Amino acid sequence: MIHPGTILMGDGEAVKASYDAMNSQTVDWDLSGTPAVPLRKFQTTLANTASISGPGTFIGKAMRTITLEPTSMNGWWLDRVDLPGTLPIRVSIANVWTTGQIVSNIVLRSGNPHNYVRMVEHIISLRMGLGIDNVMVKLDSGDPPLFDQGSLDLVEAFDRCGRVETDQPIHYVTVKEPVTVGGSYGDFITLAPPEDMDNPALTVDCAVNFNTAIGQQRILFPVTEELTRMASVARTNTSYGKVLYCKTIGRIFADLRNLGYNKTNVSIAGKKRYINEPRLVHEGKALEAAWHRSVLDLLAAIALIHNGRFVGRIKSYKAGHRLDCELVRQLYLNQVLVPLNDL
Repeated sequence: MIHPGTILMGDGEAVKASYDAMNSQTVDWDLSGTPAVPLRKFQTTLANTASISGPGTFIGKAMRTITLEPTSMNGWWLDRVDLPGTLPIRVSIANVWTTGQIVSNIVLRSGNPHNYVRMVEHIISLRMGLGIDNVMVKLDSGDPPLFDQGSLDLVEAFDRCGRVETDQPIHYVTVKEPVTVGGSYGDFITLAPPEDMDNPALTVDCAVNFNTAIGQQRILFPVTEELTRMASVARTNTSYGKVLYCKTIGRIFADLRNLGYNKTNVSIAGKKRYINEPRLVHEGKALEAAWHRSVLDLLAAIALIHNGRFVGRIKSYKAGHRLDCELVRQLYLNQVLVPLNDL
């Protein structure tokens, strides 16, 4: 069982109380017995190019396009083709600008203050889930498209590209001992070394707890391409109260007035029931929120570890983008990431 270990940020007693709360929560879907995929030795990039379009996330009446291309540069990059002369933005914790004010999301920016991309998490999380190491993502604005099927459209676009292996080795990183960041709302995230050093893997134990129909959800799983594809249909969730806010008071804000969310591309939960049909139902319980939180949000933060591919165990409770990014920032500030081979 994972313990908090070193507290990099937050109150130790509060983290302990949150650990007790999470450990008392029922595991709704335990996939921890799924065989781990052996670690790859060499980096991959795309074999071909593919484009995909959809309505903008923040300006829903405008069509936006993403083009996926191979690259010889190490890592994932976001290139604003509508801003000639600006350099691509590396997917890195060093380039996180904000995690949103009203609409929670990860925004990356580099150089020119106009050279930013919002709501990147549903794109960059696939660096971890699909196992593609080097990608150039070209965008025609800082407002990426929003899809009805979560990130499945992007997964299928990556599949159309195919992939090729390069001659560059993959560098794997981990932590020597568990480290934890705690938030202000009973939330925490812990990273720990792999459980089995003979077959190291990236595994997730993720729990959410909402005061809506979503309620308590907890899932355990290893990060694999198969499970990433399954979970990629999970949509961002919101409460019915926030929907009403966006349609009334929120209309004074341009981002909310033009928001591309609707009843198809977002999961909406009232106090007692869902407003629209939830996805990823297991044994009669909808677990869409937990899958979205873990595969498309939490792994996006892990993708911000730019100097290697993280391997180990993640335990997350009630956390969001702000704490996710603070976790990765603290890893670098405290210099706790080490090569996997050092264990």
